[in-house]
Amino acid sequence: MSLVANPVLPGCYPDPTVCRVGDTFYLVTSTFEYLPGLPVFRSTDLASWEQVGHVVDRPGQLDYSGIASSGGLYAPTLRHHDGVFYLVCTLVDQRDDSRGGNFLMTATDPAGPWSDPHWLGVSGIDPSIFFDDDGRAWVHGTRLVAEPEWYHQTEVWLRELDLATLELVGPEHVLWTGAVRGAVWAEGPHLYKVDGTYYLLAAEGGTEIHHAISVARAETVTGPYVGNKGNPVLTHRHLGRGVDVVGVGHADLTQGPDGSWWAVLLAMRPYGGYHYNLGRETFLVPVTWEDGWPVFAPGVGRVPAEVEVPFAPAPVPGAAQGATSGVVEPGDLRWTAVRALPSAVATPCGEGWELPLRPTTLADVDVPSFLGLRQQHRDVDVRVVVAADLAPGEEVGLAVRQSERDHVLLVVTADEGGARRVVATHVHGGVATQLGELRLDGAADGAVTLVVQARDQDYRLVVVGTGGSSATTVAVADGRTLDTVATGGFLGLWMGAYASSGGRPTSTVARVERVEYVPLG
Repeated sequence: MSLVANPVLPGCYPDPTVCRVGDTFYLVTSTFEYLPGLPVFRSTDLASWEQVGHVVDRPGQLDYSGIASSGGLYAPTLRHHDGVFYLVCTLVDQRDDSRGGNFLMTATDPAGPWSDPHWLGVSGIDPSIFFDDDGRAWVHGTRLVAEPEWYHQTEVWLRELDLATLELVGPEHVLWTGAVRGAVWAEGPHLYKVDGTYYLLAAEGGTEIHHAISVARAETVTGPYVGNKGNPVLTHRHLGRGVDVVGVGHADLTQGPDGSWWAVLLAMRPYGGYHYNLGRETFLVPVTWEDGWPVFAPGVGRVPAEVEVPFAPAPVPGAAQGATSGVVEPGDLRWTAVRALPSAVATPCGEGWELPLRPTTLADVDVPSFLGLRQQHRDVDVRVVVAADLAPGEEVGLAVRQSERDHVLLVVTADEGGARRVVATHVHGGVATQLGELRLDGAADGAVTLVVQARDQDYRLVVVGTGGSSATTVAVADGRTLDTVATGGFLGLWMGAYASSGGRPTSTVARVERVEYVPLG
């Protein structure tokens, strides 16, 4: 038995889905416009999680071109049946409703390879899949009601899946429009069968402070479903914005090898006011059953800071849980790029990368020269050592990214006369403001160490001298302008190496000699 700290996956790991095969749990989360997509984690105790791969990890599986920030891959569901893992998910292009949709992928090993997507031909978001004990399979999901009684009223639909053809067959059934009249987005639905009764779990209220988990049950898979009189069965919305954990919702249930029940879910940890720069994170809560209904966090009624897991030894957190410190080498599964795989953006070289400059900037809905890591700690140093023989107007350095319209840059750039400067820029709401600059001495292609020192909501942008002998603060960015409360969207912050030729064709290749992620405390 051990105490497991929440969140079990810190940083932007939203919309968790979990299933158990034998004595092993597998978990997948959303990734939106970042690639590789849909990280796969493995655990034997719900406490220590190891990333083993991604579902979307090769060119051609999905087309991300033109997908803006907070579009992309939403809310997967992972299940296992007859030796095969099934994953259903949605590709969202918020600027083009006719593109993307719900799809299904399969694998015999959750670490991959996964199949190409099989498109299901149905609209909406948050698909899920349920395998009944009679061998039949059912797909269900969320969509807006065609003739709503209130704004953003949604419904949960259900259709049978032919496992031979992977096509939806038979009539459609509408199961649920949420537990509370007037509540928006009854989303993230999952079906379970427990002791002969069918249970529908869903979140509603929107994936922010009003998020809540509700449950309904039925005697047959197609309904009718009757809601729990105590709905919502778990929420923090009544606790206000000053609480340590907000936005609790989007849960998925699993059963431990000892028969115990558990839920993984998303929530956020505000700090520095009502701001959650780390994004929506994955938490764990115990579940019991009373009077034929699930009880989340029994005796507490809220997400605890620690969870006692009877079958877990002492937790051994891994890199995915933010437990490591130091150089993050190219083979680390935490590396991501925007709308492209890291291998399409840069080439591994020793501890770092060769990073060709692209005309694209972070402000473009395109593929930038950016390699990023999730911010998983409130207090952390991210160091990037870069070098390049830059032409005028070119830049290389580090970025703190929220979206195209909101990010912070600390870059080395060259003037027309060849002189180098370090420039700090904050792009907020699409408007760029220079925060500070520093002249650089030394060779034109000499290495420069740039650091972002996140301390609560202060993001200090620093240049370190040769040999680490001195550090100069160029500027301090306000993190309260970077989270989704301030900017919109669904993501936490990413930090990493960045380069651009500023819209011009170029053959310049930057050297990213190493990137270090060093949490404090």
